[in-house]
Amino acid sequence: MSSTTTYKGKTYTFNHGVHPEEFKTLSSHCEVQRMPFVDEYTLPLGQHIGAPSKALVNKGDKVKRGQKIADAGGFVSVALHSPVDGTVSDIGIFDNPNGQVLPAIKIKTDPYSTQRVEDLPIDIENLDTKEFISAVQDAGIVGLGGAAFPTHVKFAIPEGKKCKYIMLNGCECEPFLTADHRVMVESPEEIIDGIIILNKYLNAEKAYIGIEANKPDAIEALKKVAATSSFPIEVMALQVKYPQGAEKMMITAILGEEVPSGKLPLDLGVLVGNVGTFKALAEYFRKGKPLVERVVTVTGTAIKNPANVLVPIGTPMRDVIELCGGITDDAARILLGGPMMGAVQKSLDVPVVKGTSGILILTNNEVRDLEEYNCIRCGKCVDACPIFLNPSMMGMLAKKGLWDEMLEYNVMDCFECASCSFVCPSAIPLVQSFRVAKGFLREKAAREKETN
Repeated sequence: MSSTTTYKGKTYTFNHGVHPEEFKTLSSHCEVQRMPFVDEYTLPLGQHIGAPSKALVNKGDKVKRGQKIADAGGFVSVALHSPVDGTVSDIGIFDNPNGQVLPAIKIKTDPYSTQRVEDLPIDIENLDTKEFISAVQDAGIVGLGGAAFPTHVKFAIPEGKKCKYIMLNGCECEPFLTADHRVMVESPEEIIDGIIILNKYLNAEKAYIGIEANKPDAIEALKKVAATSSFPIEVMALQVKYPQGAEKMMITAILGEEVPSGKLPLDLGVLVGNVGTFKALAEYFRKGKPLVERVVTVTGTAIKNPANVLVPIGTPMRDVIELCGGITDDAARILLGGPMMGAVQKSLDVPVVKGTSGILILTNNEVRDLEEYNCIRCGKCVDACPIFLNPSMMGMLAKKGLWDEMLEYNVMDCFECASCSFVCPSAIPLVQSFRVAKGFLREKAAREKETN
């Protein structure tokens, strides 16, 4: 099931990491198809890192496709827009893909609407930097690689810092997922245009686009368009290795520099964003289209017709699966995202949200409960960790509840890629224990801050 073609030129990478089976060929050849509009959409107010959006509509209100229905709830927050012409049918608490029940707006689709939206470009020439940042926030744009971090926050360069390089992440290193791949192949002009739009305000020296070598068609498509730009844009082929798409790993692979512990890419003068995010940026400023839909890979050995689908935000997962022929009889597990960092779902009725990069359905043969054994100190997790932590030691501390001691081993630097869990022969759920520890330590720090 691995990809059959790879880029033949020089490739770059980082140290450590793992090599899970790719499974890209299930959907990498599938051109993006548009999801038909469904009867009703559920739009959670908290689809991104930071404060949830604040509803601007009431039950019974008529809304238009692209209309803002919720305002940003703070600086680290974004607006939310209706994916369809329709009527607000409910505002309440509903199931969310993260396993919680959260406030959301339900919209009943107008069955007689054409759902067409007129292009209304934003006059970018007359926006200053502050107005540009505000416009990106108002567009509802977040990182589309999965983290869903509000994009305008990254673009707001703090005083005293400078963005030297714009870096686009086209790695898509998670097995199975191919949404970014298809966006790069089918929309290279919009991605490059997004870079040009942003650089009007950043005045960076250069842009890089990092793409894993198992996407040679995407590499060539972006190289061709980048060559027409007066602003220097270099497309770089990276080795196929997980987690090559983690921003710190990509920076190391491309620039040969390491982001120090506790620091951010911008401390090295680098701003990193997903390729799909830059496409969304271009669509907003050139057409006035806010983030109301995204490309989602629907894949796995238990889905009948794998596909890459342009899905309106808020579409029930059940409807997207039905579009792809439904699941097979031996389907055992559904995840939103990839197998390494994706979230297992208990219901088919949760909506696609801005951070949904994929819907993955696995079979009984691929999903099994492993018996956990004691750590045998083999060191495989240490060899796998891309940021040179000691997962074995942190795992033993976590098992004893010694959360504070884990800080000495830099547990907060862990970005939960799960490489350690993947290679552990004792089936110890290392990354899960680190996640619990980090949650406890963050809560403790917040309590201490309030006390002081």
